Amino acid sequence: MTITHHLRVHRSDEQLAREGQLAWRIAEIATDPVDVEPEVVDMIINRFIDNAAVAAASLTRAPVSAARQQALDHAVSIGGSGATIFGCAVERRSSPEWAAWANGVAVRELDYHDTFLAADYSHPGDNIPPILAVAQHIGSDGAALVRGVATGYEIQIDLVKAICLHEHKIDHVAHLGPSAAAGIGTMLGLDTETIYQAVGQALHTTTATRQSRKGEISTWKAHAPAFAGKMAVEAVDRAMRGETSPSPIYEGEDGVIAWMLDGPDAAYEVPLPAGGEPKRAILDSYTKEHSAEYQAQAWIDLARKLHTERPDAGDPAKVESIVLHTSHHTHYVIGSGSGDPQKYDATASRETLDHSIPYIFTVALQDGAWHHVDSYTPERAGREDTVALWHKVTTAEDAEWTRRYHSTDPAEKAFGGRVVIRFTDGTELVDEIAVADAHPLGARPFAREDYIRKFRLLAEPVLAPHEIERFLELVQRLPELTPAEVAQLTIVAKMGVLAGAPAPKGLF
Repeated sequence: MTITHHLRVHRSDEQLAREGQLAWRIAEIATDPVDVEPEVVDMIINRFIDNAAVAAASLTRAPVSAARQQALDHAVSIGGSGATIFGCAVERRSSPEWAAWANGVAVRELDYHDTFLAADYSHPGDNIPPILAVAQHIGSDGAALVRGVATGYEIQIDLVKAICLHEHKIDHVAHLGPSAAAGIGTMLGLDTETIYQAVGQALHTTTATRQSRKGEISTWKAHAPAFAGKMAVEAVDRAMRGETSPSPIYEGEDGVIAWMLDGPDAAYEVPLPAGGEPKRAILDSYTKEHSAEYQAQAWIDLARKLHTERPDAGDPAKVESIVLHTSHHTHYVIGSGSGDPQKYDATASRETLDHSIPYIFTVALQDGAWHHVDSYTPERAGREDTVALWHKVTTAEDAEWTRRYHSTDPAEKAFGGRVVIRFTDGTELVDEIAVADAHPLGARPFAREDYIRKFRLLAEPVLAPHEIERFLELVQRLPELTPAEVAQLTIVAKMGVLAGAPAPKGLF
């Protein structure tokens, strides 16, 4: 059964025992030797495929190339065999923290992998690059890797269910540092004390502001979770050497809650698995069919439907206004409620456009489709009829959609809304959608064949056919892999693909 951990700020003179601290409870969960259930194993395999798919599609993009070059400029540390880097030959390795960095950026760059939304936001697949990098470096087998990933997903999702970071403009990767550290600890079979120290250090070094996702969104958006993964690897290394962390990191009177979140009087109820309870949180998460911020997924599907049913809705000469009635988050983060003029700027960065629901809905409505490259090109964004219609699209918060967004009932939780299209002739078109088609409760929930199809679609331009088959055969045997096979768990680009990518020089 699930238990609830009561989390509050403690004065220093209260001397909160370690056993009462959230970081200690996280460490206890990480050391619980509970078996990973078959359906969880299957979903972990799906997410390895998903990560590889979106990483393949981003191999030649500038941020990914820069991170890859940084990793390649660092030699393998003497304590292990090193870790692979997406796109590079299996033999070309780097130190695990730098491999986690490069692969983390590749996975995150297109905003195209899995998601979990509750009190806060997350992409729990960001746990996989640092855990895998350490597995390859130290020689873990597939079964240990699976256990580590199950812990990473469990901890991050449990934190996201209870503790809101964005309200205080703290980036959601502050939940990723502790979860990745805990997952690495599980995989390595570390003791509770060591994982406790690693979790504290990982949290302490990964709290940053949400300006990375505001206004003119920069390339750092993809680097932020990779940095958290890199910090998790380094935190585990330090903790294994006997180094300690600020304590209590969450509950201290000068700690994260008191000064970065809800203040000294704050309290949270964090749902955690009880001792012996399987780690199943990954099953609450969901992936993306479309390369855009998750709140846009359902809106893309609705726009595709309306494109077929009412093609006149994409004609700016016939449309007076389009209002998307939706949740607080969608309105204020990716909608007109953000107050960001960049969300209506045809020259804005790709990172900005994939966080602009007015832009995304407009293009999907006009094209009846969404493409991770074509839908974001400057030519597509600057098309005259698109700009005209785009500027007629606004969002509005609807209390009921906000309530459903925050519902803890999976059958009621929703990430869509209701669209009202008013035509110039005075008529209106009203339609709504609750969840994306690919969501577990959607019209076409993603299953293994969908993950494989997504991988093939994104990988075919950059991977040779035999490499696609090699990876798919290997990853689908994940829990049975030997350490030597785990070391092969990467994707290798076709000859010439990386040669044509940027290779920027820096300090290293």
